[in-house]
Amino acid sequence: MNRSGDSLYPAESELAGWGRKKSGRRAIKVAGERCEDFCLYEDGFLRSIDREDVALSIVRDKLGIYYDATTSSQLERMIFQTLEVDERERAEKLIDQWRGCRLSKYNSAQEYSCSLPERYVLVVDQVAGDLSIEYGLANPSSFENMLSSALSENPECMILLKVHPDFFTRNKGGHFDFQTLEKNKRIKVIAENCHPVRLIQKAETVYCVTSQVGFEALIWGKQVRCFGMPFYAGWGLTKDELPLPDRRKSVALEQLVHAALIKYPRYFDPEQNEECAAEKIIEYIGLQRQMRSRFPGTLYVYGFSQWKQPFVELFFQGSELFFLKNLEEVPSGATLIVWGSTEPKDIKGPVEILRVEDGFLRSSGLGGDLIRPMSWVVDDLGMYYDASRPSRLEQIFQTLELNPELEKRAVALRTSLVETGIGKYNLGGSGWVRPEGKGLVILVPGQVENDASIRYGAPKDSSNSELLRTVREMYPDAYLVYKPHPDVVAGLRRKGSTEIEMEQWCDEIILSGDVLSLFSQVDTVHTLTSLTGFEALLRGVPVTCHGNPFYAGWGLTTDLHPMKRRTRKLSLDELVAGALILYPTYISRITDRFTTPEQVVNELQAWRESGPGRMPIWRRGLRQVLRIWAFSGLRRNA
Repeated sequence: MNRSGDSLYPAESELAGWGRKKSGRRAIKVAGERCEDFCLYEDGFLRSIDREDVALSIVRDKLGIYYDATTSSQLERMIFQTLEVDERERAEKLIDQWRGCRLSKYNSAQEYSCSLPERYVLVVDQVAGDLSIEYGLANPSSFENMLSSALSENPECMILLKVHPDFFTRNKGGHFDFQTLEKNKRIKVIAENCHPVRLIQKAETVYCVTSQVGFEALIWGKQVRCFGMPFYAGWGLTKDELPLPDRRKSVALEQLVHAALIKYPRYFDPEQNEECAAEKIIEYIGLQRQMRSRFPGTLYVYGFSQWKQPFVELFFQGSELFFLKNLEEVPSGATLIVWGSTEPKDIKGPVEILRVEDGFLRSSGLGGDLIRPMSWVVDDLGMYYDASRPSRLEQIFQTLELNPELEKRAVALRTSLVETGIGKYNLGGSGWVRPEGKGLVILVPGQVENDASIRYGAPKDSSNSELLRTVREMYPDAYLVYKPHPDVVAGLRRKGSTEIEMEQWCDEIILSGDVLSLFSQVDTVHTLTSLTGFEALLRGVPVTCHGNPFYAGWGLTTDLHPMKRRTRKLSLDELVAGALILYPTYISRITDRFTTPEQVVNELQAWRESGPGRMPIWRRGLRQVLRIWAFSGLRRNA
């Protein structure tokens, strides 16, 4: 980043401080004494997910600071500037984007979930002693005046009084005696830490002293009453109680938004580690809001190992989690998280079940080696590998409407996966080359035979050796390549009871390397339910399914056991959109926040290049012993 001009950094000759706090006041004083420039910093208006997070936006002002109405600021001057056509259009789009993502300054809390009055006005309290009150030409009596005016000006409305989140998270005091207020039947105190958007959206008028909620209400097109002089007041957009400063004149909402959200702040992209535009951060925080609001505020968790529990917290951030040892502790009507095909028993009353499994772009390294996952799938209907009943993924496929934007993402994502060679585990390696002079070369990927995907997605008594034998009988003259599952090769999962028989049915067994490297060397893939079939489809390799994996039955595979329930024909891009964009949940290794599959591909590529994830030292030795034992009877080449 540039360290001069309008970058995040002050010029070398500037004295910098934080707003009107001690450091800011000292910077102004010393600058005056030395006849030098000063620069004041503050958090931006779209700061972060959680209050404790590093700020994703910051403002830098060489004249004053935005909340100080006693003097001018750079923001004031920016607001007053006439916009070009493209600037106005950008501000209009930003307003729509802000509303669509349902944003606020802080974005960790869930939205208010209780019922709201049919008609109400919203009154916003603030933390006592906040500098924006004093420098916004207000005082504690301004809050009493605000509430009194709200009551008298809206005789037919309820008054919702919103407490500042710091009242809950930092034990800060406000300006009202809530016990006294609750005696007034027209006043309802919102005494919980909640996101303000729903409260703003349905309010008839929003009453503020200097709170930023007033600015957010203007973005939502609400009437706003101000009892102080915040940065957004005095421009003809609010109904102001105080006399207006002569330097503020009427402007359009687009001018205010362009100045406050586009021109005045600087934004930081935490995934790319670089400065970025406002739209990028709105998109990023909007994704966090979307993912955090999928589930209830309280979730119960059962059956996860101690190693997996921190990942449950990551993938379900936004909800309060209770880890249980006994299912009898689950209250009726609760939402319970379990792993995979676990069937909870001894539950009292109705409970919603959320089933969790590894996603299809997981890690660089095996899950069995305790390598952290970057994707999980969460299914409220079944599970993608359970063909005995519908799953959320199956429903996505059945109802998917691929709009141009989603189609463009799917095409680009598939192209990126093919070009980078990214798949589920990304182990790297394998220099296998197709033997010369061979006709049809068929890849048969092995699976963990006691895996749930075989139990629930393949014919009864299916096994790797039975699959290989069947393929040999179908193609007696083909060159069959068998690649055991990497967990089995590593000794992390049990090998099939007939695994030693593989040599008589195939021409070659490949133990090392990533299966993705084989696709350019083979003609087709035959599988029970392996994800290898899905990864082969993405790379244009024909796939025959001897079971019913999630990608079968949609017209893209040759299916030996067709499923009548799956009636729709999908394009490859629709398959990608459903399986890799809409269904999974992704967590960035950089931020530990929700992210996109596109970002995960980038991170997996970097992770693989730096070497697969490292397992604990004790597990490395154990793995080597188990690996030797697991495949001591197999030969690598026919």
